Amino acid sequence: MVQFYNNLKTLVFLGLLSALIIMVGGVIGGEQGMLIGLVFAGIMNFGSYYFSDKIALAAMQATEVGPDHPLYRIVQPLAARAGLPMPRVYISAQMAPNAFATGRNPHHAAVCATEGLLQMLSPDQIAGVMSHELAHVKHRDILITTIAATAAGAITFLAHNMYWFGLGDRRDRRGGGMEIIELLAVMILAPIAAVLIQAAISRSREFNADAGGAEICGNPMYLATALERLESANRQIPTDVNPAFNAMFISEPLNPMAAMARLFRSHPPLEARLVNLIGREHV
Repeated sequence: MVQFYNNLKTLVFLGLLSALIIMVGGVIGGEQGMLIGLVFAGIMNFGSYYFSDKIALAAMQATEVGPDHPLYRIVQPLAARAGLPMPRVYISAQMAPNAFATGRNPHHAAVCATEGLLQMLSPDQIAGVMSHELAHVKHRDILITTIAATAAGAITFLAHNMYWFGLGDRRDRRGGGMEIIELLAVMILAPIAAVLIQAAISRSREFNADAGGAEICGNPMYLATALERLESANRQIPTDVNPAFNAMFISEPLNPMAAMARLFRSHPPLEARLVNLIGREHV
């Protein structure tokens, strides 16, 4: 029931993002603006769908490993248990402990862990983390979050670039000061709304991946104890990556205690994730 509710929320949020693209295009450029917004979002989604894995792995300077590597040997039975094709397995040399999954579908998936994670966690905890990532693959969350991210990017692009074209057109057409105020409001507020919706989608998918990961590894405590250690470590060791990639990691790379960042967090609070995994009585 919880997973159904999270999936429903995701669909609603994706719909809101799509509506926001159309609204921004319409306010700025009328029907032509809406069309440009939709075309631009489609191009971004196409590129992200086919190249997001290469971009993410390159950003983390990840290296592929084979069957002789301990991480590969942890992932292989978990993928079989999840009913998934064996993903490509990568290691990033970063010492900030984290992990992520990428790829457009289960047949083109990759999972990556940092050296910091492999050194910090026990084999059981690593299995919990990689099960979480495999759950993302199984639920096709990578595609969903990619679409959300590119839609948010399209909205930001439209608001910050098409503004100038729309402003000129509307000055000539109507000459009203309210039109300028309207366009300025869209330019400022639409990107903020897009990022908030994108973050909400990511948080919903993280809950589902936590629950799915617990099923794959067979013991929710593997993942729960790993999340606790990762949360603490990521407050102290920064991940050297563009903040645009935050949503793809199992643990929020930026400092989760920053008050201004709470609304924009791509991950649920740790306590909520633990409740989702093992129940309130154990938290």
